Amino acid sequence: MVWMAKRPAWTAMALMAVAATLMASAPLVSAAGKKSFVRKTVSAHDIVIFSKSYCPYCRRAKGVFQELKKVPYVVELDEREDGSDIQDALAKIVGRRTVPQVFIHGKHLGGSDDTVEAYASGKLAKLLDIESKEDL
Repeated sequence: MVWMAKRPAWTAMALMAVAATLMASAPLVSAAGKKSFVRKTVSAHDIVIFSKSYCPYCRRAKGVFQELKKVPYVVELDEREDGSDIQDALAKIVGRRTVPQVFIHGKHLGGSDDTVEAYASGKLAKLLDIESKEDL
């Protein structure tokens, strides 16, 4: 504060303007990076679930894959510092900000209800190349 008091008012305003510009531009870079993270993660694994560890709907979706004896790659958003940013990126990619968001072979399946419905109808088994429930 002492340093600012000795400087002309325009210097302080210029510094604040630069700081505001830097802060405003940071999320744009971050958002693009998070979208890239989502896309890379989804393409690198057969089954991906973006989840929150405390969410009952997320546990339900994870339970479906447990039933199928398949191990998904799970990104627990609440356990990451950038979880909220990743969730924002997901919203831009899939049109929903809710969790879970499930991807199979790089394609968006949906949330908990979509996953359970795909399991019940046999669609999920087909997507995962599982012949029948007897194969489990």
